Amino acid sequence: MTAIVVTGTDTDIGKTVFAAALTAALGAHYWKPVQAGTDDGTDRQRVARLAGIASDRILPEAYALATPCSPHRAAAIDGVTIDLDRLTLPVVDGPLVVEGAGGVLVPIAGATTFADLFARWQRPVVLVARTALGTINHSLLSIEALRARGVPLLGVAFVGDAVPDSEETIVRLGNTRRLGRLPQLPELTPDSLARAFTEGFAVEDFR
Repeated sequence: MTAIVVTGTDTDIGKTVFAAALTAALGAHYWKPVQAGTDDGTDRQRVARLAGIASDRILPEAYALATPCSPHRAAAIDGVTIDLDRLTLPVVDGPLVVEGAGGVLVPIAGATTFADLFARWQRPVVLVARTALGTINHSLLSIEALRARGVPLLGVAFVGDAVPDSEETIVRLGNTRRLGRLPQLPELTPDSLARAFTEGFAVEDFR
């Protein structure tokens, strides 16, 4: 099994869309260990729809919390105790794409953040970053937080309109790779997403 972890610099930046594209491109299984907020559907359902892969490749969450906020708080509100031992990477046949929730320092339980969990796993991490204003600061802080914990960083995947200076600055100061960029798609479908991923990324970088 080869696992790749997808995390982000913030919430609502396109992390799930990128994870769906990567899952489809690799023919991978997908797993989101903790989902916080279920009223509008789950990221597992969105990935299943956008990746267009068999339902048995979409693994159920370890925790599906109803409240849409940080997992540590959502669990408290929902009356759930998150057991970190349940957040062990599942064993699957072939590649696995794992998606975190929110940014790298979002708390899961107690003082444990997603970055801490990624450090336990020691699997390559893709940092998804928007290209809009503010991304340099958020991206470099996220890179520092991951590196401080010894998390292996595969590179940065950008989402949004091309902003060459910001993208170059992040990979240069962060001493990491620019993996590619997904544009904002006027119509988000499995076909349009697959085309955008093929045009913006080299799938070999993720194998």
